[in-house]
Amino acid sequence: MLGSSRNWQSAGTELAAHFHVLVPDLRNHGGSPHADGMTYEAMLDDAVAWLDTNGISRATFVGHSMGGKVAMLLACRHSERVERLVVADIAPRDYFWPGHRQSFAAMNELNLAALDSRADAELRFEARVTNFPLRKFLATNLERGSDGQWQWQINLPVLTAALPTLEQNPLGEADRFIGPTHFISGGKSTYIEPRDHAAICRHFPAARITVIAESGHSPHMEARAAFVAAVLAN
Repeated sequence: MLGSSRNWQSAGTELAAHFHVLVPDLRNHGGSPHADGMTYEAMLDDAVAWLDTNGISRATFVGHSMGGKVAMLLACRHSERVERLVVADIAPRDYFWPGHRQSFAAMNELNLAALDSRADAELRFEARVTNFPLRKFLATNLERGSDGQWQWQINLPVLTAALPTLEQNPLGEADRFIGPTHFISGGKSTYIEPRDHAAICRHFPAARITVIAESGHSPHMEARAAFVAAVLAN
């Protein structure tokens, strides 16, 4: 959530030495179209349509955070399309993070007309978002329009309204994927905890779980070499 394909450029380039790598943005993110609906079912339909449009019958899927939830759902509902599944730092459970709401409040309060630069936005976020890397991450979603004015690349109103839905576990009790699955978590993150292992194994009975001790929530960026090695070792 709030990330984009640009976050995968470095890890994607390294993986491209071994795979043909495609890095699509989910709806309302990055370069993908904006849409009124923002549910996991809608994103699943988008993913299947994207596969069909690109003539991809079967592939390895790597998903991080919200993208990991979409990848999990795709594997469970369309297992014939999934060769392997790699899920980065997210578990099949509900989440509630007050920090999400602080981030969205900061973005919605930002006066774009008075904005000089992304650095200016980072300073304005400071009252609500104390974490410096997170402020920089939020600001990556700002871009200049054709008129030179700053605007949100993400569909901020739709994502704000959909936040409670996006925090939920998209999997139903019967959802299973028996194919090769690898969960890669950050040792400094709390998004995958020991209590989540039972649910992971229930939905993904062939799952392996790797912890990258030096990483937080974004192992593909914070510990890229270890993350790429883990993906290749799957």
